[in-house]
Amino acid sequence: MSLRHPPLNDGWTLTADGPVPVELPAGGLPATVPGCVHTDLLAAGLIDDPYLDDNETRLDWIGRTDWTYRTDFHWSQDGHTSTDLCFDGLDTVATVLLNGTEVGSTANQHRSYRFPVRHLLREGANTLQVRFTAPYTYAEALREKLGDRPGAYAEPYAFIRKMACNFGWDWGPTLVTSGIGRPVALDSWTGHRIAAVTVLGDLDDAGVPRLSVTLDVERDGPAPLSGSVAVVGRCVVFVGSEDEDRLSFTLPVPDAEPWWPHSHGTQPLYDVTVRLGEDTWNGRTGFRGVALEREAFRISVNGEPVFVRGVNWIPDDCFPTRLTRQRISDRLDQAVAAHVNLVRVWGGGLYESDDFYELCDEKGLLVWQDFPFACAAYPEEQPLYDEVAAEVRENLVRLSPHPSLVLWCGNNENLEGHADWGWQDTLQGRTWGYGYYHDLLPALCAEIDPTRPYWPGSPYSGSPELPPQDPSRGTVHLWDVWNRVDYRHYADTAHRFVAEFGFQGPPAYATLRRAVSGPLSPESPLVAHHQKAEGGDAKLLRGLGDHLPQPRPGDFDDWHWLTQLNQARAVAFGIRHFRSHTPYCMGSVVWQLNDCWPVVSWAAVDGDGRRKPLWYALRQVYADRLMAVRDGSLHLVNDAAGPWEGTLRLTRRGLDGTVLAEEERVVSTASRDVTRIPLPASLATPEDGTREVLVAELDGVRAVEFYEEDTRLALPEARYDVSVVAQGDDPAAGYRVTVTARTLLRDLALFPDRLDGAAEVDDMLVTLLPGESAVFHVTGAVLEDPDALGRAPVLRCVNDVVGP
Repeated sequence: MSLRHPPLNDGWTLTADGPVPVELPAGGLPATVPGCVHTDLLAAGLIDDPYLDDNETRLDWIGRTDWTYRTDFHWSQDGHTSTDLCFDGLDTVATVLLNGTEVGSTANQHRSYRFPVRHLLREGANTLQVRFTAPYTYAEALREKLGDRPGAYAEPYAFIRKMACNFGWDWGPTLVTSGIGRPVALDSWTGHRIAAVTVLGDLDDAGVPRLSVTLDVERDGPAPLSGSVAVVGRCVVFVGSEDEDRLSFTLPVPDAEPWWPHSHGTQPLYDVTVRLGEDTWNGRTGFRGVALEREAFRISVNGEPVFVRGVNWIPDDCFPTRLTRQRISDRLDQAVAAHVNLVRVWGGGLYESDDFYELCDEKGLLVWQDFPFACAAYPEEQPLYDEVAAEVRENLVRLSPHPSLVLWCGNNENLEGHADWGWQDTLQGRTWGYGYYHDLLPALCAEIDPTRPYWPGSPYSGSPELPPQDPSRGTVHLWDVWNRVDYRHYADTAHRFVAEFGFQGPPAYATLRRAVSGPLSPESPLVAHHQKAEGGDAKLLRGLGDHLPQPRPGDFDDWHWLTQLNQARAVAFGIRHFRSHTPYCMGSVVWQLNDCWPVVSWAAVDGDGRRKPLWYALRQVYADRLMAVRDGSLHLVNDAAGPWEGTLRLTRRGLDGTVLAEEERVVSTASRDVTRIPLPASLATPEDGTREVLVAELDGVRAVEFYEEDTRLALPEARYDVSVVAQGDDPAAGYRVTVTARTLLRDLALFPDRLDGAAEVDDMLVTLLPGESAVFHVTGAVLEDPDALGRAPVLRCVNDVVGP
């Protein structure tokens, strides 16, 4: 039996092991555990918020300093024979001392540690110290020893098992952390204890749910074992021999219902109880089958192919201990509300918290989990190899119960880097990660978690002999768009599965205003500091192409509106193209859902949690039913459970609303299918494309397609009527904003955060024909001047910047 003592989270102090540019208290700085040095210094007012202005640039010294955490705690005899000191997570390179004696060392943020300490504990007062070596010191020394390796950034993140984006990325700051990142506690036990439980819920060949459990036991001597496994009214009782330390069981669970992604069904979850003597492990799982057709890269759940409507997930904060379950839930709710059904946990971050995966289980979000390798050649020498093996084993076991997790992926872009980025000349035969991605990781996945497919990396075409970016097989990352070419080039090729693509746009006005104390101007150095992509500001403007006009020099409002809108349009264009090729193409994973701080980036939700126009565009193009015009045809994309039937109405109209040509036809598109409808010449070819628009309507879904780019349209000056009405007697209920168009209005949008940072709107990017109305609901704040919701720069449309 075992006894987990209360966490040792209180009474910690923090000291620097060397000179630092701030004055620390003589007795040590009060420290929060779990936490990190940055957050402790910030809480004490000793550093400025690194997310604001350019404060980040003055904090490099933190990651180059050694630090010591210390606490005193009371202990008394508890009747057990063994006691372990358990760290759920340390960031990263640490030496642990109990009462002055070293008990162990660590060098991996991605795993936990357990040290036997019974012989060192004293009745009464005890002292615990954790001495952290600066991450830069460790990583740079290992780089010197093993030889440098190429990567996307001149930082040593490949030489330390730590969140790579801590060292800066093209959307993130350089904030290299140290600290006790997860709880620490004493764990006492006698005879034996449950060391680990691997829980796998899938379906057998007949489609019946089944539970597989592997129980790992730690013991302090020979003794017989007995216990049970229970789930959904089923129970297996077992007896183990005196020297067994691993037991495995499989039992059918016919009364369980299958778990589905939310786009395909419900998410039943079931409690699992494992008992070993007096010890108990409690968990929760769901039952589903997962398969991957490798050449097509088609993911199936319970035998049903799933078109992946995905987003990439990065760490939601540079300091993960600040993430609450509620904040993670809010972010994932934003994904679900945008009709996302898969989240890819990107390889430059972390294995996320238990909260993350539990919430994905509950919300029906599939999880693609990268192992933490990204954008660099990773050495395979010791001590890194054994650290990788240990972290992978632990996380395969930890995450095994979660039905949402459907794919393990070896890395992000390292296979492409080795093949296409000139790494081979630099490496000159040194290791770069091949042995991880093609040997170690697949072997461990096959041993511990054979229920989920493993994929060596992304992009990847299914074989080391093939080019990684073959559009006809496997996964691709499309970065020519954004970096070099116009977003119309998304339509040049039909791809099997697009695992990364995206376009930048600035954060919400209120987010940028909070982050920058000076003038808001794209030329401002402080605004520029919140743009981390190489040449990013120039690419923003170049990306406007002939789609939208260039903002006037120094006009922040137009720059902000046009670049946000162009981001939304670029990504939506790509998704419409990918989805129109279903089932040849079976996935679209946008880079990216979220941000870790206030920054100009590819995110749909910015660093303060505000939805950018891209989020509203995602909700439109990731809806179950979508219309896409491509190659002279209208594609009806139906990813719903039932058929899409009705009378399709197609009209070619003048911009004044006049119907110039019209056709109606009865159509039907089967579930999870696409129907291609060639456009008749009267609709496909306008008389004057600058003054006409194509409108398609079916069963409440509408698509408005212009024949020319906006810069060539003869858009009229925007004329409309606006009504702003409080919704009920309670001002907190928000406002109903009704806009009635007197002329065509292109991509109407409201930005209430310009009036109050807490205000948000329910819809955006709505095109109205003359005489039509749209109703927007603004909630979250009581506004001093509600009528401002009907005026620029809060209310915008393309007509503001294009037209007479």
